[in-house]
Amino acid sequence: MLDALYNGISGLNVNQNALDTQTNNISNVNTIGYKADKISFADMMYQNSIGKGAAVASVSKDFSQGSLKITKNPLDMAIQGNGYFIVKGDSQELNYTRSGNFKIAADGTLQMPNGYNVQGIATTQNEVKSSNINDTKFTNEFNTFIGSKVAKTTNEELIKTINAKSTNYNISAADDLSTDSGNNYKTKESKIVDIESILSKYRTELSTYSLNNTTSIAPTSQESTVSFDKSLLINENSSLMITIGNNLIEQDFSNSAEETLNKFANKISAQNSMTASVENTTGLLTVKSLIPGESVVISNASNNQNGQIEKKQIINTTEAILGEGQARLDALENQVQTLLTRADAKYLRITNTVDSTTPQTKTLSNIQMDLKTLNLSDNSFGETEVDNGIVYVKQNDTRFAVGKIMISSFISQDGLIPQGDNMYSASISSGEAIYSNDISKINNKMLELSNSDLAEGLVDLMVYQRAFEANSKSITTSDEFLKTAIQLKK
Repeated sequence: MLDALYNGISGLNVNQNALDTQTNNISNVNTIGYKADKISFADMMYQNSIGKGAAVASVSKDFSQGSLKITKNPLDMAIQGNGYFIVKGDSQELNYTRSGNFKIAADGTLQMPNGYNVQGIATTQNEVKSSNINDTKFTNEFNTFIGSKVAKTTNEELIKTINAKSTNYNISAADDLSTDSGNNYKTKESKIVDIESILSKYRTELSTYSLNNTTSIAPTSQESTVSFDKSLLINENSSLMITIGNNLIEQDFSNSAEETLNKFANKISAQNSMTASVENTTGLLTVKSLIPGESVVISNASNNQNGQIEKKQIINTTEAILGEGQARLDALENQVQTLLTRADAKYLRITNTVDSTTPQTKTLSNIQMDLKTLNLSDNSFGETEVDNGIVYVKQNDTRFAVGKIMISSFISQDGLIPQGDNMYSASISSGEAIYSNDISKINNKMLELSNSDLAEGLVDLMVYQRAFEANSKSITTSDEFLKTAIQLKK
């Protein structure tokens, strides 16, 4: 009878623990990323084949995937598959969570609601190409968009964001000095047309480079020379002629052979993406293409005197080579900067990199999203975008990769220790954290809901309640037996 009392008490204890476990699941049915607890029982020792009650065998977590809910919040993230976000508080110890309802803190870092910082691979030092050594970040002065692209390896372990801007060349451009006549002379209008042409080529090549950045072949610019006979430029019956592409360019005699040659060179320089200079002592005309790798057909060069045409031989001293990859992009960019500088405009390109190759050798850090702190812009924030863990901040047409959120998995999830606030800590039983971005996916604008099943929980509560009542009844029954036994002795 005493054994029956203790059996009943053990039953009360285990069912009370079961009630506590299941009510905790029910209370967290709306907790983001919550993993339900599972309790299991075991019978206790036996004596003469008679059991001595029940005990709690274990309380473990159900780590199955919770449902994903679309939230449209750019800072909400959900892991699809195994793994945990890595977070760190003031204690500097790493914790792990499935809860992805993040926020931007006052200091610009990505954090959990409880203030723990999300950990990942931060952007490295910026590579800057500038026409002015003092310009290292985008300010309001750089108000003209040049280009913006993301270049990444196929496994997305190396991400580069390339962003280029300039000051307003439409305002700053001006005609060259009259003393430059015949020496690559450009008007304001032709400078602007040249810039627009090279920008079109640069943006196209930037798009190509973003898709394939493994090759590098340097381009060359076409350069052609023609020797004109100055002795034939003597009066109003004299003229010069040349065909550039599909455009016939003619220059009538003007005061002197030197002035005629200068004006002829100026007309050629006025052509889109072309420039020309002349040596007045020899009459040697040099025609260059301003776009590296672009071939231009030059023909029909001639001196005309009294209706007599003397054709001149065109000598191509440099053939155009298109080039490919990094070297071609660099050549086009250098020409962009050259033409902008000639238009009295400033150029600035910033390339920042997020390198998660061999993450085991990298140091995890906070994800900083303040572009001013990162020395990328004088305007701190922009629109946040996340692509499978790569965090971008977009300002108008520019887009910067500021970090990559890392995911950790464990050999034994059951060994993780719940810490509250939707966090776990690692233990000897769980093993060390292993980076698993390559096997799991981070979904943006989504949250993983609790995997606690409310219907199942309510049913379990009723079962545990009835079991508790039954065990309490076994205690009262045993008590009645004891009373009867005591009364028999009387």
